[in-house]
Amino acid sequence: MIIVKEALDYISQQVKDYGSELIPLDQATGRILSIDLVADRDFPPFDRVTMDGIGIDYSAYKAGKRSFKIEGIAAAGAPFQTLKNYSNCLEVMTGAGMPKGADTVFRYEDLEISANNVASLHEGVIVKEKQNVHFQGSDHKAKAILLAKGTLLRPSDIGIAASIGYAEITVRKLPKTAIISTGDELVEIDKTPLPHQIRKSNVYTIKSRLEHYGIDASLYHLADEKEAIRSELKTINDSYELVILSGGVSKGKFDYIPEILAELGVKKDFHKVKQRPGKPFWFGNTSDTVIFALPGNPVSSFVCTKKYIENWLCASIGKKRFVAYGKLASDVTFKPDLHYFMEVKLEYGSDAIILAHPMKGNGSGDFINLKRVEAFMELPMGKTDFKAGEVYPLVLFDR
Repeated sequence: MIIVKEALDYISQQVKDYGSELIPLDQATGRILSIDLVADRDFPPFDRVTMDGIGIDYSAYKAGKRSFKIEGIAAAGAPFQTLKNYSNCLEVMTGAGMPKGADTVFRYEDLEISANNVASLHEGVIVKEKQNVHFQGSDHKAKAILLAKGTLLRPSDIGIAASIGYAEITVRKLPKTAIISTGDELVEIDKTPLPHQIRKSNVYTIKSRLEHYGIDASLYHLADEKEAIRSELKTINDSYELVILSGGVSKGKFDYIPEILAELGVKKDFHKVKQRPGKPFWFGNTSDTVIFALPGNPVSSFVCTKKYIENWLCASIGKKRFVAYGKLASDVTFKPDLHYFMEVKLEYGSDAIILAHPMKGNGSGDFINLKRVEAFMELPMGKTDFKAGEVYPLVLFDR
């Protein structure tokens, strides 16, 4: 067996670059940008009114005027207007272009408008020159990089891309992915299992996690029949760039996966890691395909997905991996000399410290316990007693 760091090192050597692809903008949330997005004009592109009210020439106010005859109205989306007499005003709406000849906006709240269309400023209102105007180019100039290559596209970024005309956008391409369940004990989720059977769940958990990255994985199932596994697995390996298997990698009489992968010419990087849960984890590759073979127990499968598959995927598509740490809320004793992924519930304190409360389940088969927890806390090998207040890395479920 190897240690967790060695497993991560092996996996990092198989990081791939799958190139780029052009996709519709409304499908790009969560994807990694492959090019710089450059402003096609100034931001804002014109002097923009930020408050409903009147636009004036500040020099008239400075000269002592407090009442202004209204010449007309400037609406958002209408062509630019011009203030004809510097001592008058134009009504202006939020989002409208600032009229030529005007440079300052008074809010309606600060005005009294008479029946004969004269706007008078209330007494005591503090006025600043050029107030309530968002001036052209004050945010960014034309040709400025608004979103840099490598950006993880968030909803706010999608809005920026739309504002500069990107109906389609170039992002890092994702690996074509297959997720495979194994074992005669598994039935489809819409079937009623016999007393000795269970419904599939691991593949749906893994698929759900990969969907966070934009991957729409294909699902397969392999029964415990050696020749059928060999034939189907060869076809799948030849057709996909990322293959994830769940089950069939331990020491059972029907755990054929490691043997068959070897027969198919797949290079094994390692099999078994000094950790709990997830010890039987297998990893290897061909020239075109990266293969993760995970233990069948659901908590083990989830640990390996979060710690290893997502780490590899982030590196391959250029996404920064989120790193978090928590403070142990109570003493823990763990005697096996293994890297322990302990299930914890998190408490976020007002002091910005994350407290991790151990939430022990009934082993790696008790995936229902995962509904009570929000992360795995990584407790290192070489130690038995872990004290409250000690700080360790967290593998967050939702990041």
